[in-house]
Amino acid sequence: MRLGLFCLCLAALGVAFTKPSSAEVTRLEITSKSSYGTFRPGEYVLWKGRLHGELSADEAIPDLDKVKPNARGKVEYATDLTLLMPAQPAKGNGALLVDVPNRGRVYGIALYNSPRDEPFESGNTAQGTGFLEDQGFALAEVQWELGKGADLPSFVDGTGKTLYVEGVGFAIVRDAAEFLAHAWADGTGVANPLRGAINRTLASGKSQTGRFLKTFLLAGFNSVHGRRVFDGMHVFVSGAGLLPILRSSPGPESSGNGAPSFSNPEFRGVHEGPFTIGEIIARLEKRGEIPPRMIMISSTTDFLSLRASLGRTGASGTVDQPLPPNVRMYEVAGAPHAVLLNSDCKLPRERLDWSPVSRATLLHLDRWVARNTPPPASELMPLEPAGADPDVLRAPAHLAQATVMRPRRDGDGNAMGGVRLPDVAVPLGTHAAQQDPKSFACALAGAFLPFAATKEAREKANDPRLSIAERYADRDDYVNRIRVAARALEAEGFLLPDDAAVIIAAAAASQAFKKGELP
Repeated sequence: MRLGLFCLCLAALGVAFTKPSSAEVTRLEITSKSSYGTFRPGEYVLWKGRLHGELSADEAIPDLDKVKPNARGKVEYATDLTLLMPAQPAKGNGALLVDVPNRGRVYGIALYNSPRDEPFESGNTAQGTGFLEDQGFALAEVQWELGKGADLPSFVDGTGKTLYVEGVGFAIVRDAAEFLAHAWADGTGVANPLRGAINRTLASGKSQTGRFLKTFLLAGFNSVHGRRVFDGMHVFVSGAGLLPILRSSPGPESSGNGAPSFSNPEFRGVHEGPFTIGEIIARLEKRGEIPPRMIMISSTTDFLSLRASLGRTGASGTVDQPLPPNVRMYEVAGAPHAVLLNSDCKLPRERLDWSPVSRATLLHLDRWVARNTPPPASELMPLEPAGADPDVLRAPAHLAQATVMRPRRDGDGNAMGGVRLPDVAVPLGTHAAQQDPKSFACALAGAFLPFAATKEAREKANDPRLSIAERYADRDDYVNRIRVAARALEAEGFLLPDDAAVIIAAAAASQAFKKGELP
């Protein structure tokens, strides 16, 4: 990996990206149209196609000036585009949500429409709960990644090797969002299907693409034609990392695919800094940019397996750095980074459904942007130094001053503080314990360790945690506690009424209280 180039680019971001861009979507090509379903605003449609654009050869993207320009002196690109929108766009809520696909797989539906008992993985485009559509959002999925639907410009270096300019991926997302939100037509006169229907633009990214969005901001891509591209950003489980694609590579895969893991803790390019969102926002403001409003979501396994604590403390020390006023940070206690439906993990997989928090906080972000209504205050888990804890990914050698921290735990092993869904506030087991083996996927998924059913069963297993029978008088007692926790979380603004009803109904049908299993 050409790490030196990436680090040099990061060091220069505060200066190099102050130069205004000159970009244009030249052609929108729609290749398929289909009906998606009927929701509160009416019929929704799913369109797929290709977006073609061009950039000024002198835009401050590493190696762009080495690409042979077209006859107009511009550098061309093309990418896949998916639009999910009301058949009559004016019936939407006015918000364009641009989801940044993760390794080529769309994530917007999985993040916001995932049902409780059948969690959606990335790539899913099924209706699910229909939340986004019922709320009137227009959703755009814009491919940006080398080898995943984006045709990035390339050049031949001095050794005869073809290299792809991966930093253009940031420009693609920027230009697509700008076009869909503001343009009337493309360069050939083909109408923008969302013309006149959008008055605010939000971005969403999870894990790899949460890091994409933070790097997008840091590198100055959220400003074009003198205005802000994204008014709000919803950044999920991005740890403390950035995305090392401000470089050129031979492919065939993106430079953004890799990440540190228990098997490769010294992996470079992700944890290079800046680490905190406050540091990133300070760079923007120094350049004179107005930062977007941001809601950042973290899971418990992010702290165990992705060094997420560095996103709070920075590269040294154990003290939280202050959050900028444009940012809210919510940490979901007991949540996994991702739900794995099929895996070789040995322990029971964590299945906590935290999509209700995604839905509630998206509406908070949208109201914050649209009506200046502030969201709830940040909710963080208390942390403690991980030390030599083998369940926590240690700091790499190049961050000699870093202290990796993990959430404090109660007597049951559950993380304390943060946003506490009813399943964690009224537990049936330990949520988000470290998995076995600590492979990259399993370590992010985490484990759920159920409580024993009875005192006798737990004593036989030498389990110090109280059994279900010792915690709850009966099913009604359990369901009532779930109901109280759900209503409290709803009052705090982290649970919508529809989701509270689903959680209470699930508790009433819990298999932990099957007849004959408890006294």
